[in-house]
Amino acid sequence: MFPDFLPKLTESLTESTSISFAQNIEYKSIYTPLISEQINTTFLSEGQGDTPILLLHGFDSSIFEFRRLLPLLATQYQTWTVDLLGFGFTDRLPNLKVNPGAIATHLYSFWKTLIDQPVILVGASMGGAAAIDFTLTYPEVVKKLVLIDSAGLKNNPIISKFIFPPLDYFATEFLRRPQVRENISRSAYFDKSFATLDANICARLHLEMPGWNQALISFTKSGGYGNFKQKLDLIQQQTLILWGENDKILGTGDAAKLEKAIANSQLIWIPNCGHVPHLEKSQVTANYILDFITDN
Repeated sequence: MFPDFLPKLTESLTESTSISFAQNIEYKSIYTPLISEQINTTFLSEGQGDTPILLLHGFDSSIFEFRRLLPLLATQYQTWTVDLLGFGFTDRLPNLKVNPGAIATHLYSFWKTLIDQPVILVGASMGGAAAIDFTLTYPEVVKKLVLIDSAGLKNNPIISKFIFPPLDYFATEFLRRPQVRENISRSAYFDKSFATLDANICARLHLEMPGWNQALISFTKSGGYGNFKQKLDLIQQQTLILWGENDKILGTGDAAKLEKAIANSQLIWIPNCGHVPHLEKSQVTANYILDFITDN
């Protein structure tokens, strides 16, 4: 019923959207300059169209973030989402360090292998920072940029304070606790009814993957994405910034700062919405993205 590389917990999913999404996840062995071994990379692709969309998930998350948004975008465009290196269900190789540079290199190799044409790049939360970094590193790959409640204007994540032995292990194990995951999930939504049992399972499925602790520690020790403030004026692509008016994870102050710093950008607020518009207001978010793509 489900791909055999997904954890057994996947069988506990109850919502049709999540079940269908899980059933269609694939993986591709990707060659990269990072290591001689191929990296089994998980992704999902639906739809058809001349301009592909590529969705990037947030910190300690997976492509399941886009279980509601991707099918809506795929009605008009070929839409991809991929588990970034060190995250989701993509292989975590023990001899490969996880840092922003490695994530961008792996993402480029994935893009080159399977897409190989300019994309509408969409990043949510930390995925927004990854999208900014990728756009700056490979500007020829990105046709337009969409940032959803994006990171990229703050320094290291709070957990980085605790990433040294033996606290590194205990810090990640704390994040693994079901109650902690549930609290994080609830805080991400304005409408708490979205924090269902199914949503909680989606948010912690990737914790069952081998090497989850080590990869999270490796990425956090690298310093993560940090602050792009001094580089944002280099982004030439037309950029759409979507932000939940009730974001309690990143707050709302960085939204206007991003709009000011990125020359060709537009900020749209999404009312009655928390940190994850792509989950809480998926149809509204999809409509804004689709309109943005067709706007010349």
